[in-house]
Amino acid sequence: MAEDKVLHSFKKTATEEVRAIVREYRGRLYFDLRVYYVDNDGEWRPTRKGIALSADFLPEIKQCMEKFEQEIKAKAEKAG
Repeated sequence: MAEDKVLHSFKKTATEEVRAIVREYRGRLYFDLRVYYVDNDGEWRPTRKGIALSADFLPEIKQCMEKFEQEIKAKAEKAG
């Protein structure tokens, strides 16, 4: 099995971060967006808060993110 590759991460709180990871499982590629936390030993550990989807869904994920961005911009323009 190939090693997971963290594509992007950002702080959610002082003790949590969100990671976008590409991983291989049983010969298939997956996109995993998950919250990680710091345990008592100072190690980063994954939580159950997240989603893993087959890379086959990449076109749908991209379309969804574009729609999120459009909606957020539209709401910001109305509010501003």
